[in-house]
Amino acid sequence: MLLTEPGGPGPRGYSLPLSPSGESAMVSPPPWHFSGDVIMVEYRTDPDAAAAFLPPGVDPGPDPGAAAAVFAHWHWRSETGQEAGDPARSQFSEFLILLGCTAEGRPMARCPYAWVDSAVPMARGWIQGMPKQFGAVHLTHPKAVGRTGPHLAEGGVFHGVASQYGSRIARASVTLSGRVAEPPALHAVPLVHTRHFPAWVPPEEPLSQLVVSAVDDVRFGEIWSGQASLDFAGDLQGDLAALRPVEVGGGFVFSYSETLRHGRALSGEAGRG
Repeated sequence: MLLTEPGGPGPRGYSLPLSPSGESAMVSPPPWHFSGDVIMVEYRTDPDAAAAFLPPGVDPGPDPGAAAAVFAHWHWRSETGQEAGDPARSQFSEFLILLGCTAEGRPMARCPYAWVDSAVPMARGWIQGMPKQFGAVHLTHPKAVGRTGPHLAEGGVFHGVASQYGSRIARASVTLSGRVAEPPALHAVPLVHTRHFPAWVPPEEPLSQLVVSAVDDVRFGEIWSGQASLDFAGDLQGDLAALRPVEVGGGFVFSYSETLRHGRALSGEAGRG
């Protein structure tokens, strides 16, 4: 019998730690509601390097090497809203790398690396199949008044910096030139993840399952675009270094919200990673 079986005896919870009531779980059950500020820079990386990060069932699609760097600051809450009264719990910052791809015959995006600055979103990411690591992420927030922060207006300059273990990963800037009607392509498609959990009890096999996030109530605020810069640290090692930009495209600054309901397995043979 599963320890987390609803109505069963013993401690329970959606996630660890289990407790008699289940209320001690680090991650509350979905749906999860998010709203935040986003700085996003489109870029191109080596197509062969990008393809090497795609599992069977996921293809590079018509635009191999299309990628994006995303810096975001989020407010979130569960369906109960109990986190809303604790800003330290209900806010976090995040840095993602996205790769353009196709699965199930339609455009999607793959996130090979992600960093967050709080434990709950990191654990929640592993449940979803997002490869979140702990890091430090800082980004400029738009200001409505004053001279100390940029405005959502022509000439506003926004910056994002991500680091891990005290070493910089990436740095970006966007200088706004005007509003656009459509969001950046890789922020308007589903994300395909691999829920990967290593084997622990012999002779079980590791779980490796391709899933797509199911979201609704998606909303964008004003979307501003402009000239962008994006630099990956020169001393990056290993596979991450292979995804550095070979060409930098445009940048975007916008507010965004969504409700993340659950995941679903990809159809057919694409359902296994």
